[in-house]
Amino acid sequence: MSLPLMPKATAVWLIEKTALTFTQIAEFCGMHPLEVQAIADGEVAQGIVGYDPVANSQLTTDEIKRCEADPVARLKLIPANNPINKRSRGARYTPVAKRNDRPDAIAFVLRNFPQLSEAQVIKLLGTTKDTIQKVRERSHWNSTNIKPRDPVILGLCTQTDLNAMVTQANERLARDGKAVPVPPPPEADEAA
Repeated sequence: MSLPLMPKATAVWLIEKTALTFTQIAEFCGMHPLEVQAIADGEVAQGIVGYDPVANSQLTTDEIKRCEADPVARLKLIPANNPINKRSRGARYTPVAKRNDRPDAIAFVLRNFPQLSEAQVIKLLGTTKDTIQKVRERSHWNSTNIKPRDPVILGLCTQTDLNAMVTQANERLARDGKAVPVPPPPEADEAA
């Protein structure tokens, strides 16, 4: 079960503004009932300002009223409006330590997933069209040191995101009636 944003502050608000039981609040906020009781007694969470889950679209007033009427009922978080599950659009921050790994990830994606469009690679790795073109043409300033490495292992994207992009690209090619390109076999280790 997913938890509300700022569970302790949400528990403070629910204690102050509703007639819910400690058990109901504890289960909704992912806390122990004794911790909720300690918050109500003023022993814990002193100075924490309550966080209104209704105003922040995590609960409805109808849901609170339903649970106030029935002490056995449990609060349910509104999943569609949960801000934790929303992924922000636009550029993503890449730590300085991983920025030099990005050209390696671009080379890996271009070699193993040629069906991905430039826009998909940009969105997946948080790069630019110019960088992709330079890696593709081997005119990147560090092209002698670029070694194709998996962006998932480098921590630049998740396996789920990569799989979703590849599936989307394959579906686009199938709609257009084109064959899905097969990636080249892994290079044999020359030391062996």
